[in-house]
Amino acid sequence: MTWYIVDGMDGSGKSSAAEALKDMLESDGRRVFIVTHPDQGCWFGRAEARFLKIPGKPSEIIATMLYILDAVQSVMKMRTSRVRYDDFIFVRYIMAVAYLPDGIYRKAYDIIERILPMPDVRIMVDVDADTAFDRIESRGEDREIFETREKLRKTREKMISLTRGWYIIDNNGSLEDTIRQIGHVKDRVENGDFTPETDDDA
Repeated sequence: MTWYIVDGMDGSGKSSAAEALKDMLESDGRRVFIVTHPDQGCWFGRAEARFLKIPGKPSEIIATMLYILDAVQSVMKMRTSRVRYDDFIFVRYIMAVAYLPDGIYRKAYDIIERILPMPDVRIMVDVDADTAFDRIESRGEDREIFETREKLRKTREKMISLTRGWYIIDNNGSLEDTIRQIGHVKDRVENGDFTPETDDDA
């Protein structure tokens, strides 16, 4: 079993990248479980989605805490479903801490990394803030509390500062290029390389 997480800020294209990975794995005959957070099938996920629409710092912190509980519930579901699936994909997991205030997010990341189970493969889908905002606007839905240009810029900076040991997928280009990058990650994992290249590998 391989456990992937596909993370990134709102509007980055996480869901599309995760679906591309799922399609690749299933084309190899693997059985894939995929869950997106907030998980609407879970009370914590539904409550989180409501708080994401309410402006203010308290709502931001509550939404992040509910998100963590939502993710924990998914981990429990994964553990009870191991025999039925070959691979698991979580869309969003630990990078939600980047929505916390500046003085908290890095400590929260370190604590959660020690407390929660960690995936085999970490993938961050990255886009610039303007591209993410334009994609969010094109949905025609009510924007969430973190979905302003300025908050997206800050969130992206925080996420990038936490990406040691992550594969970073540049999703500013074409869908074909994103799929090619996802395929590269999949190939490395199949060869037993669960972490991205470092400067020493170059």
